[in-house]
Amino acid sequence: MEVMINNLQDELKVDPKLEALIVELITNTAQEESISTGEVSVALVDNEHIQRLNKRYRQQDQVTDVLSFPQDDELLGDIIISLPRAESQAREYGHSLAREVGFLTVHGMLHLLGYDHQDQQSKRVMRKKEEQILAELDLSRE
Repeated sequence: MEVMINNLQDELKVDPKLEALIVELITNTAQEESISTGEVSVALVDNEHIQRLNKRYRQQDQVTDVLSFPQDDELLGDIIISLPRAESQAREYGHSLAREVGFLTVHGMLHLLGYDHQDQQSKRVMRKKEEQILAELDLSRE
């Protein structure tokens, strides 16, 4: 599994530990789903950037925390995370930025792999997988 991370924002410092965590979570999520090859691109952006993408591709003119753009089997797709939004949500939920970025990374990766949360059943399945993968790295809800 190849993971490329692009920090396209300058509001928050991105340290190597956070980047390593993102790579590990993407790799672990892929392994959980028996996927061993492929590429995932992760862009860490600011609120304005993700709002523009959300408006353009989802017709929602608002800031969101994560967007996923699936591609194909080889190039699995792109995950876009608003780092300022993640920081704000981490404070709101009372846990670390690493936990929040971890959750958003796994959530985005599961979308790339075809998971959805349009109804209660699919939401439960997706949430269970998210929490299982996060727990493996001690990133359970704090």
